[in-house]
Amino acid sequence: MWDARLEPGVVDAFARIWGTDELIVSFDSLNITFPNRKDVPRKGSWEHVDQSPLRRGMHCVQGIINLSTAGPDDGGLVVYPGSHKYLEEFLTTQTDPSTWESKDLFWFRPEQLAWFQKEKGYNSTNRTIHYGAEPTEASNTIRTVIYAAYSPSKLASTETLKWKAEVFRNYGGTTHWPHDNIVIRKRGAILPNGTPDPRDREVPLELPEMTDGLLKLAGVLPY
Repeated sequence: MWDARLEPGVVDAFARIWGTDELIVSFDSLNITFPNRKDVPRKGSWEHVDQSPLRRGMHCVQGIINLSTAGPDDGGLVVYPGSHKYLEEFLTTQTDPSTWESKDLFWFRPEQLAWFQKEKGYNSTNRTIHYGAEPTEASNTIRTVIYAAYSPSKLASTETLKWKAEVFRNYGGTTHWPHDNIVIRKRGAILPNGTPDPRDREVPLELPEMTDGLLKLAGVLPY
């Protein structure tokens, strides 16, 4: 995954967005979706944004690195284009502030989505409404993507960088956020029946080369 996170074309895209190449990256996950599974029910849409209503403005920019081809039947990211422009208006006029939480996640009910369609005619940042769609029955592609988000290192507090360094040394993962909201993922792979996976391991089979560039992106080495 670090080879992908270090890919110049990926890093440069976020450098242009933020206006700096002094970036840190999220310790996010890999998604492998198999088509036409008969053993699990299809998942419906699950529209959300990965930012708390208590935050205003752009705080984080997410991305995905496709490792497989992606056609219209193969599932993938679905967005409501332009919805980030109206998110603050929606929160102010259509929700109760007493229900807002600090957790960087907000789910949308169907009637709330209807407001965006009716009022704003949707036809990305963390504030863009989105969800991951299931592949259709016509797909025969194993969808493989890496979630990756980059932010200026200066946005991270000293405490956050300490947490990131600890997670990095333990080969762990966090959230979509590189510089904040460092919720450490639970260790240990779990099988669908809830039991520990006997193939789980604490150290990757192949370790990345610990270059200065990698350590800076990880937030372990300062710029």
